[in-house]
Amino acid sequence: MRVAFGWLSTVMLLGLAAPAFAQTWQVDPAHSALTFTNSYQNVEYSGQFRRFDAKIDYDPNDPARAKFDVTIDITSLDTQNSERDHSALGADFFDTAKFPKAHFVTTSFRKAADGKVIADGVLTLRGVSKPVVLTVAFKPNGNSATLDVTAQLKRLDFGVGAGEWADPSMIGNAVTVRGHLQLRAEP
Repeated sequence: MRVAFGWLSTVMLLGLAAPAFAQTWQVDPAHSALTFTNSYQNVEYSGQFRRFDAKIDYDPNDPARAKFDVTIDITSLDTQNSERDHSALGADFFDTAKFPKAHFVTTSFRKAADGKVIADGVLTLRGVSKPVVLTVAFKPNGNSATLDVTAQLKRLDFGVGAGEWADPSMIGNAVTVRGHLQLRAEP
């Protein structure tokens, strides 16, 4: 009896010492969006990627254990302008024949001086991997949540826009990317 109790106590203590894991969230694609804004000849335009897959592990009380892993289907680009979309998917821009997907994965999370949560990560786009910083806003509501992220990218850092399109006075170099995800907690 004493041995059984000792073994049980040890198992319980190990269980208490085991690390907690961030909550895993499932994305509701029908109510989520991945959008961007840029400019063409100093006129702002926006677009979205209609297909993406996101694996979200996040607990707002323990961001050190969080992880975002997002794969974007670049061929799902939609700017509501078929001519622009066709050009953007071509070799001078995204070159989706060679690079149909982009991938972002977080490397760490931290709190900024103003209290905002910042996620550091790496974006691989058009075969180029660069660090990217996201501002994260997470609003839980029971077994559901809303996750909003914003990032500022430089398209030329990833080789998007070759030749005459490399001129940032024609197509802006600064791109704002926003994600709005409706999430459901996985059991």
